[in-house]
Amino acid sequence: MTTVDESTGAHAADTRAADAAADEAAAAAANPALVGVPTFVIGSIALGLYLIGFTGSSDNAAIGMVPILFMCTGIGQVVACLWAIRTGAGAVAAIFGIFAGFWLSFALLVVGLGHNWFGDATAEGAAVAAQETFLLTWLIGVVVLTLASLRLPAVFTLLFVLVDIALLLVLLGTAGGSTGLLFGGGIAVFAFTLVGVYLFFDALGQATGGGALPMGKPLVGG
Repeated sequence: MTTVDESTGAHAADTRAADAAADEAAAAAANPALVGVPTFVIGSIALGLYLIGFTGSSDNAAIGMVPILFMCTGIGQVVACLWAIRTGAGAVAAIFGIFAGFWLSFALLVVGLGHNWFGDATAEGAAVAAQETFLLTWLIGVVVLTLASLRLPAVFTLLFVLVDIALLLVLLGTAGGSTGLLFGGGIAVFAFTLVGVYLFFDALGQATGGGALPMGKPLVGG
């Protein structure tokens, strides 16, 4: 009788282990980062090219960027946020939701300034003041996100710090009319884009049966 019970218990344990492994594999395959991260990367590339002057210095320089921010990055972040909510990943949903707000509001700012949707953007100092308000608000918001997320693996902290640096440089460049600082902001954008590429390789690698890439220990509680 004991032998039968031990055999049954061992079989049940094996079944639970197999179920747990299957659940982990399903979770890796159903990862909101598979949509959220690559669309974030694509929008970041467009923004970086704009900031370094690749798209030109005219009032029409943002034409190629805005459709990407609206139809790819903004929508991609919203989809990833909803996907994360669906899977019960609250922290992931918060991150993608915040960046959905950033990309969509940035695209709307560019279009709104170009068409005077929210007031006379041609008035002296109006456009610069609007951009400064936008950049300072988002700099504070992302700094708060950075501090609140220190329990996440270090690679996420690195990503958010680089976003903070990019926003600060662009804010200072906009306020001072410095193309050098704007160019530096573009370099910072490309830097956090590379971190995003790393995160995408990790997510897609796990979803296709590979192992996780090193993410680094959290700065708090690691």
